[in-house]
Amino acid sequence: MPLTPTRLRPISAPSAPGAPSADRSGATHATDRAERTTPVVVDHLLTALRVDLTLAGFTVEGVAERLGPLATSALHREQPVAALLATAAATDPCGVLIALFTLGETVTPAAVEAALPTVGLGGAVRLRLVQEAFEGVRARCDLRPYGDDGGTSVQGGAGGSGHDWWVASDLGELQTGTTLRPDHVLGIGGASTTLASWTVRRPVERALDLGTGCGVQALHLSAHASSVVATDVSERARDFAVFNAALNETQLAVYVGDMLEPVAGQRFSLVVSNPPFVITPRVDGVPHYEYRDGGRTGDALVRSLVREVAAVLEPGGVAQLLGNWEVPRGRTWREVWGEWLDGVGLDAWVVQRDTQDPVEYAELWSRDGGVLPGTRQQRHLVTAWLRDFAGRDIESIGFGVVTLQRPLTPRTPWRDLCEVTGPVVPAMGPVIDAGLRARTWLAEHDDAEVLAVAWSCAADVTEERYGRPGADDPNVILFRQGGGLRREMRADTVLAAYLGVADGELTARVALEAIADLVGADAAAVRAEVTPSLRELIADGLLL
Repeated sequence: MPLTPTRLRPISAPSAPGAPSADRSGATHATDRAERTTPVVVDHLLTALRVDLTLAGFTVEGVAERLGPLATSALHREQPVAALLATAAATDPCGVLIALFTLGETVTPAAVEAALPTVGLGGAVRLRLVQEAFEGVRARCDLRPYGDDGGTSVQGGAGGSGHDWWVASDLGELQTGTTLRPDHVLGIGGASTTLASWTVRRPVERALDLGTGCGVQALHLSAHASSVVATDVSERARDFAVFNAALNETQLAVYVGDMLEPVAGQRFSLVVSNPPFVITPRVDGVPHYEYRDGGRTGDALVRSLVREVAAVLEPGGVAQLLGNWEVPRGRTWREVWGEWLDGVGLDAWVVQRDTQDPVEYAELWSRDGGVLPGTRQQRHLVTAWLRDFAGRDIESIGFGVVTLQRPLTPRTPWRDLCEVTGPVVPAMGPVIDAGLRARTWLAEHDDAEVLAVAWSCAADVTEERYGRPGADDPNVILFRQGGGLRREMRADTVLAAYLGVADGELTARVALEAIADLVGADAAAVRAEVTPSLRELIADGLLL
């Protein structure tokens, strides 16, 4: 998990019937453990804390300015030394808070009092953010600024200048120097920011954050949903989500339970999920971290979510999730997904972003949680993973972003399974939104209706031609998309000619007939040959 604050509002929380919960006074119900280690909600202390964090400049921009570009960049690579040097013996409030909460350093009580003058050391202790020890004051959790670059907020009004909030989670292994506890609550990581950047941000009535963790996705949802519900199997995750909601003054309903069980019978316009998708051997000696392990064998958790999420989607509703999937020897990932999607009745857009072989996957996840490479423990974990994959004859593991949509009206669902392993634009949400609309329009309109539209070539599309020196005609014509998924399409001279005149003036039918006449080809044959390519270009936004 990157240690730096990230720029990419927030929450009170009733639990599901029978689920333990914290009330707004900070007291806990009898079902909570007496040795509770998560923050608690005390309204007046959170008000004071917000004042102190703001005055200290403990924001995304403030922390980056305090550390400087080199230390900030190093923290993004999970290398804290430069930041430690930049905050050594810090006395300014922002520097003290970075050392305490971001780097896990021990600071003096006087420094905490000076950095948090309104809530005070006593208030921070009561909130369970810090603890006093013989050597000084240490953080009990990771607390960092986080934000996005704006948008439309249903709860809080118009966005545009970005949202800023603070997110608490468990301290990581780089801060504690120890391996993680099984019920560790992960903070802001690469997977969570990926999902946030790919999520469609249409204004919606009800949104669900499935497997909320510390509540990061719920914070994003609160900017464009009238009401937000979150679920998680972890009670500690529930506690952090409740705390982060209250700290950032946003309403959230939090249910404790497995997957979709807590919201059975409810319907949502948008469901997002960064589920515990890591494929984990079900053998002794392998840590089963709640944040990454859903307790199923292989990729069963992601598969079951894909096949069951339709039950909570309203007509026209969208579900977006991250996942890993196994590809057995002799099969393709598209064949695997084809089986998963058969009969679910949902439109599906699956973008595979990466693949790993079983050894690469085992090496990656055996080191997660603080296990040192090359140790006996790590070798044991790699062995367990490899035996687990071998037992199912797994050849590779895919990772990607999945977007599912329940058709608004009865029709045959569309399906797009594509592989995009290169860089994409940072803010993919608008791209996915436009792609959903385009693919849905294509599913609802036949070829004659496609040809009846005067399409325009998108402004970010460029053309490249390759040929032998001195040749009259190119051997290869490529059209590349500068934004979005950065797609490219190889074109023949007829398609290239159409794209060259696609300026929104002539319908595709009229333009293709003129081109056919120019090259001496049959117009019907030209239309039949080009129309499938037009559909691809429309789906990915090269034609508008």
